[in-house]
Amino acid sequence: MRRVQPKMVPKGQQSFLRHWRSISLACMEQDERRHGKGGPMADDAALTHVFGVLDRLSHIAQAMHPRRLDALVATLDDREVNAESEQIALAARFASRACAGLRAAPLADNPMLEAYRALRQYSRALEALAALADADPRVGLYFLERRFRDDPAVQQRLAGPAHPDTGIFHSANETTERGGFSVYVPPFYNPATPMPVVMALHGGSGHGRLFLWNWLPEARARGLIVIAPTAIGGTWSLMEPEIDAGNLNAILTRVRDRWTIDATHMLLTGMSDGGTFTLLSGVSDDSPFTHLAPVAGSFHPFLLAMTTPERLTGLPIHLTHGALDWMFPVNMARTAYRTLKGAGAAITYREIPDLSHAYPRDGQGEVVDWWLPGMQ
Repeated sequence: MRRVQPKMVPKGQQSFLRHWRSISLACMEQDERRHGKGGPMADDAALTHVFGVLDRLSHIAQAMHPRRLDALVATLDDREVNAESEQIALAARFASRACAGLRAAPLADNPMLEAYRALRQYSRALEALAALADADPRVGLYFLERRFRDDPAVQQRLAGPAHPDTGIFHSANETTERGGFSVYVPPFYNPATPMPVVMALHGGSGHGRLFLWNWLPEARARGLIVIAPTAIGGTWSLMEPEIDAGNLNAILTRVRDRWTIDATHMLLTGMSDGGTFTLLSGVSDDSPFTHLAPVAGSFHPFLLAMTTPERLTGLPIHLTHGALDWMFPVNMARTAYRTLKGAGAAITYREIPDLSHAYPRDGQGEVVDWWLPGMQ
């Protein structure tokens, strides 16, 4: 398993992001504690611009709909930036490619397919920045759950000495590979204290390496180990769930062998086909997961044939769906809620009015509150 080595930003004059005022002030305090005045705070203008473009891309990803694509694309405002930091420059290039792909999408034969392809570059931009999350305090605050950005206890915990076996790791999980996985372990991990685990499943044609960042803000704020596996095939083995389920169990075993995890708090979640597979494999009697949180998945009553009353009764499930989902209409989620509730599951349903077929960028905090009610 290969650890990602973060590249520290080069030293430069300490100036702070005006557009991100709340982030900048906290960064200044944290940077001065670590390095004294004049610490590594270069590339502010480039980073400010990249943050802005990423937020716009995030909004487009969550609101994207065939009838709204042209209007959403018209809101893009990107430009070339110069950055000394290799990772920031890389993130800027990927973000620019995402914008270019989105602008071209409405003219394609299949505009939505092209738009989703373009958004893979958005994920690559986030991956590039995520490598700096535990090394650069400005990026660290971007990858931190919003409500904890001003929490001194969280800031102190993140600023402390890091355990050597922490950060981002990849195992056979280059974007050209299938069946591997990526892991994030917060810097304050302590082998003596079991840590809750999230396994997050990407959508159809997706990749775990590009899905990991979805859970970094909550993982860094709350103290969670995040595993982002990649399906063996082009998507999850929905017709033969034992294929990918077996691989997920093997991945979980490898993570258990290396880090101390809390077996009483293990969450399986996923988006689209990943959400469908979360339910399909998670209701199985031999599933090791204690909680399920599918997002934007499909549902069929035959799912109940994959489980037993002993497994399903009282099983905690948090179901999230966008009211604007055009791929799997929201009525499918409402049916799933009624059916699973009737079968005895302890199910919570959240319907997001302005969410399309997407993973909610800031929606994981509510899931963690439900899953770990004492960790707020």
